Amino acid sequence: MKKRIFALCSALLLSLTVFAGCGSKPTEESAASEPEATATAAPTAEAESSAAESTAEPTEAPSTELANVNLLTGLPTLTDGAIGKRPVAVMVNNVDAALPQYGISAADLIFELPVEYDLTRLMAVYGDYTQIPEVCSIRSCRYYYPILAVGFDAVYVHWGIDPTIATETINSMEIDHFDADYYGTGKYFGRDKDRINAGYAWEHTGVFYGTKVPEMLEDSNVRTDLKEDKMGTAFKFVEMDKNAAPSGEDAKNIRVDFGANYSTFSYDADKHVYMKNYQNKPHMDCKTNEQLQFENVIVLEADISLRPNDVDGHKLINWEGGENAKGYYISEGKMVPITWSKAGMYDPLKFFDANGNELQLNRGKSYIAFTYAGNCKVEG
Repeated sequence: MKKRIFALCSALLLSLTVFAGCGSKPTEESAASEPEATATAAPTAEAESSAAESTAEPTEAPSTELANVNLLTGLPTLTDGAIGKRPVAVMVNNVDAALPQYGISAADLIFELPVEYDLTRLMAVYGDYTQIPEVCSIRSCRYYYPILAVGFDAVYVHWGIDPTIATETINSMEIDHFDADYYGTGKYFGRDKDRINAGYAWEHTGVFYGTKVPEMLEDSNVRTDLKEDKMGTAFKFVEMDKNAAPSGEDAKNIRVDFGANYSTFSYDADKHVYMKNYQNKPHMDCKTNEQLQFENVIVLEADISLRPNDVDGHKLINWEGGENAKGYYISEGKMVPITWSKAGMYDPLKFFDANGNELQLNRGKSYIAFTYAGNCKVEG
């Protein structure tokens, strides 16, 4: 009797195994890409709809992009060790007494925004965390800079922080940041002795040892892989090896005013880039002896005001934009009006043309300014 029961059970088990094996066996790749299919016998209509939309709509990182494309520039310049890794954003001093800076010509993206007294600070963003040079002079955090940095899933580097709104903001954020005030001088941060000997004020001598970034992240157990939703290019770029001029007015010379400081640009038609000036003098990197240059200049008009009851003059800047937020896209000697938005703190900046379509940028380095309405002047 026991043998008969065992035989029946064996036959039943065999029939179930054969039935389950009638479908083709999924490969490891297909099994990994469809976790819900293996876990759920019958997907819901919502899941089927989402899957259909995912198939129909192109992703931000189309399969035609090369694996080593720098997500900030759209150019295939990443080292193998930087593929799929996070960028790094570094705060840089930008006043007369701190010039010239160095390490900034290697940045793929530079933001310039007003701070106290309508002076400006730069945030230099590097798409390849294995190729960051030494950067000087490093300066302190203002709250809107890490909000911009986190939109790229960037690691944020600064020396000091505004103890009011910036501290409140960064403490509430999910962002990895390195403050030299915490780490001190030594392994990752230091002071430029030549600048000290040359009479620079102490606050203008801070250096970030960018070559140490891989070691810094590993020692601190900080995530290096990009989040899944940040794996695509930072902006929508034109096709590889193509350049498209905006269909707007001529833009050979540009002036962006911030109040007490301003930047100017002149178009180099041979290089297809805008050469940046600090006010009216070439904005130089003193280590490489290169003038800053950009394929794209983007100026965003924003609501900027003083923070109420802040005796130090810290700014409030509307970093969210919206459908009525104006700006200008300048490239290839042309300028076109745009609108812009940043849907949430962790969302990327988006730029739109007059028809509401996402703007296509030329591949290359970009300069992005936030300033007061009407403070961008363009000459043909």
